[in-house]
Amino acid sequence: MSVHRQRVENGGLILFVVAFTLALGSVVSSFAGALLWATLAALLFQPLFERLLKRWPDRRNTAAAVTMLIITFAVVIPALIVASLVVEQAASVYNQMRSGQINFASYFQQMHDALPNRLQRLLDSAGFDSFERAQTSISQAVGSSASMLARQAFSIGANAAAFLLAFGVGLYVTFFLLRDGGRIGPAIVRALPLEPAVAERFAEKFVAVVRATIKGSGVVALVQGALGAITFWIVGLPAALLWGLLMAIAALLPAVGPAIIWGPVALYLLATGAIWQAVVVVLAGVLVIGLADNILRPILVGRDTGIPDWLVLVTTLGGIDLVGLSGIVVGPLAGALFITGWQVLTEQRGAAVPAPE
Repeated sequence: MSVHRQRVENGGLILFVVAFTLALGSVVSSFAGALLWATLAALLFQPLFERLLKRWPDRRNTAAAVTMLIITFAVVIPALIVASLVVEQAASVYNQMRSGQINFASYFQQMHDALPNRLQRLLDSAGFDSFERAQTSISQAVGSSASMLARQAFSIGANAAAFLLAFGVGLYVTFFLLRDGGRIGPAIVRALPLEPAVAERFAEKFVAVVRATIKGSGVVALVQGALGAITFWIVGLPAALLWGLLMAIAALLPAVGPAIIWGPVALYLLATGAIWQAVVVVLAGVLVIGLADNILRPILVGRDTGIPDWLVLVTTLGGIDLVGLSGIVVGPLAGALFITGWQVLTEQRGAAVPAPE
């Protein structure tokens, strides 16, 4: 009777925990993005906090506050400045497209006319009745994308109060996660309904993937985007900062990379007679932007996360489609924990199989 009662009580406890966990999730769902990025910031800057804590051993609040000041002036303020400039350039490009100053159809026509005749005929017969139809479709797609970008920028301005509230919540939570992360993290690991060794393994993978994604992919993408923006500014392309942002986003995707941005730009410059500009873009793309990944990533990451490039690509794209910008981290993290879970399960099943006599 006591065993049965204990099972019922354990089952009731599990249901209670699950129900109120879901309830808490629904309550804070509007701040999910802010809480996620607060967690990521705390994980990324925890070593800095620990270094400051060694200087002030009995002043955790001071160490956390100084860390927050460094985050604010080194990351937050520059990011807000760049974001405002990108939104301004995106709105300018959109207005120029609406007024006809930028006509993608004529640009594609110039590239088409510069190609050899055989390649022109191949393009005319590949999927479209004529190249002019391809021009119209591509121009409409680019125009709708620019329109959507402008609408998103205006919606951010309209919802400035909600954005500032979420931003403030994120900074507030980051402070406490930095200060108390040394206790919160181990407590969460101990509370997981897993064997201690398995829970520790999942926690280590979680931290490794988060830091590798932000320090490796994120920082390298920002560097490549900045180099791309500088290159486009040198050759005189309009909205160079906007192109650099697109290059940074493309750099997050393995097997795609920033070449998907600077490659077509170089082709367009070459087709329109801007020879030296095209040469500069190609040389910068191959020798500077391309090598930045090979140089910086080993320095920043330090250890392999064990995720194949194809899985990083698929999970990053799927994560962005599912949860927006946060999918850059959420997608690869889901893939890494998936692989780790199956590795643990395989090892346990292998250990459970009796050795043949």
